[in-house]
Amino acid sequence: MYVPAKYAMLLRRVLLWPLTLLHGGVLSLRHALYDTGLLKRTRPSIPTIAIGNLALGGTGKTPMLELVLRTLEGTTPIATLSRGYGRKGADIHEVGVADNAQRSGDEPVQVKRKFPAVRVFVGADRVAAISTIQREIPGVKVVVLDDALQHLRLDADLNILLTTWQRPYCDDALVPAGRLRDLRSRAKAAQAVVVTKCPGPPSLQDQVEWRRRLGLEPGQELFFTGIEYTEPAPCITTNWVEQRGDTPAFRAIDTNCLLITGIADPAPLLEHTKGLFAHVDHAAFPDHHPFSAGDLLALAKRSAKFAPGPKMLVTTEKDAVRLLPLLTDGPLVGAPLVVIGMRTVVLNGPERFEELIRRHVATHPAHR
Repeated sequence: MYVPAKYAMLLRRVLLWPLTLLHGGVLSLRHALYDTGLLKRTRPSIPTIAIGNLALGGTGKTPMLELVLRTLEGTTPIATLSRGYGRKGADIHEVGVADNAQRSGDEPVQVKRKFPAVRVFVGADRVAAISTIQREIPGVKVVVLDDALQHLRLDADLNILLTTWQRPYCDDALVPAGRLRDLRSRAKAAQAVVVTKCPGPPSLQDQVEWRRRLGLEPGQELFFTGIEYTEPAPCITTNWVEQRGDTPAFRAIDTNCLLITGIADPAPLLEHTKGLFAHVDHAAFPDHHPFSAGDLLALAKRSAKFAPGPKMLVTTEKDAVRLLPLLTDGPLVGAPLVVIGMRTVVLNGPERFEELIRRHVATHPAHR
């Protein structure tokens, strides 16, 4: 019997509510221990910008980090810090352009290749990692942290909380009943809340309504962002960012595309590629999926069969980090591989967003 999605979600929440209450109790106790000072929080002496969310993946944290880096262009030296999801080990490590996903995680490698002047670090212990960054980079102007809101030991001085237009945290529930990994009350720690993946610029009425829905305080900034995609560009070497070539051929209406994704929410990219290619087949893998030789064999068979005529493989910048090292031999050697990049753009008050970021760094006591 078919059950509409909204009723299925409601049923799931009802059935799993006891476990959700238990999870919420554990989180409430953890927050209380830090809020009362029984567990210590550390605020670094240098500016820190923490980007995070309350839900499990797919809100656009890495594109937001890249937007912050573009906003701070000309400010040096800058460092970024993340856990490096999917990498082997939890040590503190500075990422190099030639690193692979197993050593450093796919997103940190992506950031390093796109912003080679930025010092990119990974480390599970954010407090210890920032101390390392301060030792390694005397005079560092700011550390931008990817996915740090749940790391309560760190008291960042600017928190940017992301939530999607399609599924805001105010309409969600804690896991396992929903997708929230932290309490909704954690949003009060954010100086700025960003609604991502918006279908278009919000009206003034939309903005007022969203402030009400999210329960924002008067001093909390609210921004809305959308997605812009780069032109398809060929992947030639592991240093693919500097190897992009001409793109008109990749928009040919008679070209077919096998889209390969290992990201949390591929739906917007899938819709975008359907407007670029004659026929699109989508091979979807879990977020941060470690591609294997077996995956390549399956992809080669799928590519050979899904449509007649010219075709190519298309993937994301993040997935390219994990795919390219496997393409030196095997069934996909010589297959045309194309990358489509994604950029986050602020739809309401981009100048205000830029001012928030730049002023935070410039006026920090460490730089006075």
